[in-house]
Amino acid sequence: MRVSKLAAAFTAALGLTLATPSLAQETREFSVSTVLSDAFPWGQAATKWAELVNERSEGRLTLKVYPNAQLVSGDQTREFSAMRSGLIDMAVASTINWSPQVPELNLFSLPFLMPDEAAIDAITQGDTGERIFAAIDRKGIMPLAWGENGFRELSNSKQQIDGPEDLKGLKVRVVGSPLFLDTFNTLGANPTQMSWADAQPALTTGAIDGQENPLSVFDVARVDQVGQKHLTLWHYMADPLIFGVNKRVWKSLPAEDQQLLRQAAIDAGAWEIEKSRRELADTLSAIKARGVEVTELTPEQHQAFVDATAEVYEKWAPRIGTELVEQAKAAIAAR
Repeated sequence: MRVSKLAAAFTAALGLTLATPSLAQETREFSVSTVLSDAFPWGQAATKWAELVNERSEGRLTLKVYPNAQLVSGDQTREFSAMRSGLIDMAVASTINWSPQVPELNLFSLPFLMPDEAAIDAITQGDTGERIFAAIDRKGIMPLAWGENGFRELSNSKQQIDGPEDLKGLKVRVVGSPLFLDTFNTLGANPTQMSWADAQPALTTGAIDGQENPLSVFDVARVDQVGQKHLTLWHYMADPLIFGVNKRVWKSLPAEDQQLLRQAAIDAGAWEIEKSRRELADTLSAIKARGVEVTELTPEQHQAFVDATAEVYEKWAPRIGTELVEQAKAAIAAR
């Protein structure tokens, strides 16, 4: 009888021991928010991240991507708050949409700060980028890597735009950022904040005259089909993307999974940046082939816009952090 009980106890213990590895291999699924689907480079960045994580964890970690800001009912400006509160686990997000909660992110929305892609890299890949990540961290989100939505260009249904005076009275859809309102008001336009879902019908009916977005968005969304026949390449601001994780989710992961997530984000971001930049020339050719009039500014025309928006810096540099703005300018000058 005693032997039988010992055998039973041994068998139970052995069963527990054998079960332990399977517990360690328990799968976990996390939500990932994006504003655009994988028809766009932005959504492709999130999809690539999910693929790499699944592959490298051998299916143990799964990232489920929710495009079109569906986790915040289409209101992309609520994404950061929803993520910080735990309603969203992870995101590949726009610096613009997170800027109301992280003032330092408004740096990227300062008009005409970054003249080219090398200038973007000088900020994101250097000390300035590290300071910005630290600011996001302090707000409750763990930033892992950079992606890219691209330079935002201006289109409209009325006329060619090659100088500040051409924007007078133009009704332009902008994203939900006060800095965008200040920039377009300074240029004499009539900016209107609305979600992208609301913008397309408004462009169709003529309720608004124009919009600003990266070329990839203009192309995939076929904005030329809603009356946007004039496109100005003015590179007035760029929109880096950020791969981020809710802090509580991050802390719940063992160190090796944290490293796996971070490296997968870095690799997905690098892949998406290279891909989106490489495809720009073909994207622009496709837009021109559809009959869109494309205006490329001369250095003198570009400088006129820089001069016309100088007062925006005076207002916003203290809000962003004057030292951070100066550090970014120095990094760009040294590129």
